Amino acid sequence: MSASPSDKTLSGSVKPSIDTPRNETRRGVGYGITAYALWGCFPLFFSLFDGVPAFEVLIQRILWSCIFLIAVVTLMGRWPAIRNSFSGRREAIRGLGWILGCALLIALNWGLYIYAVETHRVLQASLGYFMTPLVNVALGMLVLRERLGRWQMMAMGLALAAVMLQLLLLGTLPWISLVLAMTFGSYGLLRKRVPLDALSGLLVETSLLLPLSLASLAWLTWHGQSHFGVSFDITTLMIVSGVVTTLPLLAFAGATKRLTLSTIGFLMYLNPTLQFLLALWVFGEPLVWPQLLTFALIWVGLGLYSMEAWRGHRRTLARGRDGVAK
Repeated sequence: MSASPSDKTLSGSVKPSIDTPRNETRRGVGYGITAYALWGCFPLFFSLFDGVPAFEVLIQRILWSCIFLIAVVTLMGRWPAIRNSFSGRREAIRGLGWILGCALLIALNWGLYIYAVETHRVLQASLGYFMTPLVNVALGMLVLRERLGRWQMMAMGLALAAVMLQLLLLGTLPWISLVLAMTFGSYGLLRKRVPLDALSGLLVETSLLLPLSLASLAWLTWHGQSHFGVSFDITTLMIVSGVVTTLPLLAFAGATKRLTLSTIGFLMYLNPTLQFLLALWVFGEPLVWPQLLTFALIWVGLGLYSMEAWRGHRRTLARGRDGVAK
């Protein structure tokens, strides 16, 4: 790393930079805020596909994301890492199986999210992403047999109470919220078994989905139902969807290299918060009191979950300091 002029003494020697870790942390926070802010503003982008069915937007997003990711991975020199992850035959078969599961889950999540924006249900989408950390806790308990703390159990109880209250008071389940939270939580669970970073993993996932995307696009074109090429604005939006999908991932990758998981976990709430505000202030979705009560219970649950996570993080740091002292 080259030194800046301010790091050099008059004798020409380089003065050690003592604020590099702090600068790296600031940079990581900037990357994290950028990533989650972009994700939080996705309703503004997908609302521009006026009159285009969610399924067509989904297949175009898969196609152009794959193309743009190929360019990014090539420029970043990530191909050797991808090849090494599938070096052995048995490992390749097992890894592709996990990634195929990830691909199907992320396709369902993307498609349902686009549908939620098109049908003016951004509030439900926001609730789904607020619920995701609690779904992760539940999956950890059910699938990985993880032991939960008292506050985590209370948080899960509040989430369950929120869903049941909405069912009783409104007569309907917030199914979009539940499916979004379950698919994204399950996606995260499967991704832990894949030895690839977020960008490389998404490239492999979209590559597996690409044949289905191209076949669907060919079918729509054959039957005269494709919107690609009909309007300059819509066509441009379809192409740009690949860039819009990839840019937050690049920022997120920069954040994860510089920040602790606890900090990342705190920043992630920016995404559903922005969606919540956009639903109310931009899209004018009504917020009736049973929905507000549902959100309030989820927010309290998230507060308990975050408190438990923070206490666990502090215990880990304390054990680390004790180990160093010994």
